[in-house]
Amino acid sequence: MNALERINELKEILNQASYEYYVLDQPTIEDYEYDRYMEELIRLENEHPDLKTADSPTNKIGGEVLTKFEKVVHTSKMMSLSDAFSFDELKEFDARVKKEAPTATYCCELKIDGLSVALRYENGVLTLGATRGNGEIGENITNNVKTIKSIPLSLKGNETLEVRGEIFMPKKSFHALNEERALNEEELFANCRNAAAGSIRQLDSKIAAKRNLDAFLYYLLDDTSSTQKDALEAMRKLGFKVNTLYRHCQTMEDVFSYINEMAEVRPTLPYDIDGIVIKVNEKNLYSIIGETVKYPKWAIAYKFPPEEVKTKLLNITFQVGRSGVITPVANFKPVFVQGSLISKATLHNEDYILAKDIHINDTVLIRKAGDVIPEVVRPIQEDRTADAVPFQMIEVCPCCHTKLVRKPGEADYFCMNPDCSEKQVNRLIHFASKPAYNIDSLGDKLVLQLFEAGFLKTIADVFKLKDHYEELITLPGLGVKSIDHLLEAIEGSKKNNLNQLLFGLGIKHCGAKISTLICKNFKTMDRIMNATYEELANINDIGEAIAYELTEFMKQEENRDLIEELKGADLTMEYQMAEIHENYFTNKKCVLTGTLDSMGRSEAKKIIEGFGGSLSESVSAKTDILILGANPGSKYDKAKKLGIYIMEEQEFLSKIKE
Repeated sequence: MNALERINELKEILNQASYEYYVLDQPTIEDYEYDRYMEELIRLENEHPDLKTADSPTNKIGGEVLTKFEKVVHTSKMMSLSDAFSFDELKEFDARVKKEAPTATYCCELKIDGLSVALRYENGVLTLGATRGNGEIGENITNNVKTIKSIPLSLKGNETLEVRGEIFMPKKSFHALNEERALNEEELFANCRNAAAGSIRQLDSKIAAKRNLDAFLYYLLDDTSSTQKDALEAMRKLGFKVNTLYRHCQTMEDVFSYINEMAEVRPTLPYDIDGIVIKVNEKNLYSIIGETVKYPKWAIAYKFPPEEVKTKLLNITFQVGRSGVITPVANFKPVFVQGSLISKATLHNEDYILAKDIHINDTVLIRKAGDVIPEVVRPIQEDRTADAVPFQMIEVCPCCHTKLVRKPGEADYFCMNPDCSEKQVNRLIHFASKPAYNIDSLGDKLVLQLFEAGFLKTIADVFKLKDHYEELITLPGLGVKSIDHLLEAIEGSKKNNLNQLLFGLGIKHCGAKISTLICKNFKTMDRIMNATYEELANINDIGEAIAYELTEFMKQEENRDLIEELKGADLTMEYQMAEIHENYFTNKKCVLTGTLDSMGRSEAKKIIEGFGGSLSESVSAKTDILILGANPGSKYDKAKKLGIYIMEEQEFLSKIKE
């Protein structure tokens, strides 16, 4: 047998073994035997590099290192799905479908918590793997896709086709990866989805190969199957890994039963799911039911309610914020909630803890509010033991030991010591943060390092760092390039608008929106410094509490001295009004829900305000437009009930171009 014949034989053995192990979960050869065949194939390909092909199993090991990912135009748009959060919303979806297609039934599939991928095969060989991107343009991740053992590098036939699905990281791989990162003192991944996204976008495919990613495929373009159920079976026959826990449901009651059943088995699955995808099963009905610019009307994603997990509350500690506010923090036995390991959650204030009757050593229920922020739901009082300790609010600052103050009518306690080091650090971190003065590369860790090294104490010190150049470049982890970049960013930030500076000062109740409103009314820092309580309180949306805090801040000599120092550092002290161009959004009150593919929230806000409109956080009867992004939340439901105009992203982009 010559080298070519043996290479082809080894490829066939290894590809079949991978299919049986990773797709069918029915291994037929031992791991050591697989490794022996792989080593022989690597040796032969090294000896005869001209005989190595694109579908060789050795490509699963990774190797090529890129400098960047190329952009890829999708052959057809990769659409997202609208979300439902209750059975009532699914009933409404069913009613809309049945109005257009009374005979429709449903195919229900698990909603894998990963990231979408498109795979193209030419003459049976994988030629492209691409991310979803904005639905029209994604990134070429072919080298990394080839390392995923469940994705075939070649098909059983010579088909030219495109298939789409979800790349994910199994729970077992996630735990192993985080254990390794902990040993190396690297930052841990928050959950399986983040780990998968971080792994598939590695420029070095050898790193991606080590992460043990997996994939389920669920959509075949230009498929001739008459139903989604048949399409899944067709993909499986082609050699693709298809999740077998799908179900054909005749009625919405069957769908509800399936959802409840999958919710029960969810914790036992070896991968994360965050819901159920419900598609009309009969493909000939898709064109009748139709689609919007963003979503197909014949499918919807039901999202599971937040997962609640039991754990033990070990202690309650206290944090000092930039304004001196003292925040109690629950420290509990680490527990996995919706794919990530958490051990802390804010308890807000004394009243919050007493109202919930939370004791140290209680068994408590933990969840992620909005699927993101850890939250203590409640103690399980029937499980309370004799060692439970009632909460007692501290009387002095945990950092500087100054006596705390709780003002009448307020829920929070404050450290009033201006020299409290934790207050100072958090004030500096806030000032440099993106929402405030936005100083690139001056992150939390560097602020703390410079504070501890004695280079930063007040905000004004940020603009004096250039005077310590020779000392800064000798600090651990820094050097000429990083310090040059930092000082350049600090110098560039001096052009920031006055509202960013006012927000960056960290005045109580003066958030980004209020700071902008004050600057629009008073125009200059001098006028703001000398504004009276009455002048401020008479401005719409300001109110007495904000007026009081701002005037009190400006009365204090150390704060006025700080502002004078900042003037001397040539920071912008006048508000630059953006030129307003009238268009559809002029004088309109808008709210954004979900995530826009084309831009971030701050960019959308800037555009709308540039047209003389406003972007608020909450929906009310005064809202004119709800702009709809991917994965909308409860704002969408409220807007529908109030009859507010709902604008999808494509229409939003069209309107801002007018």
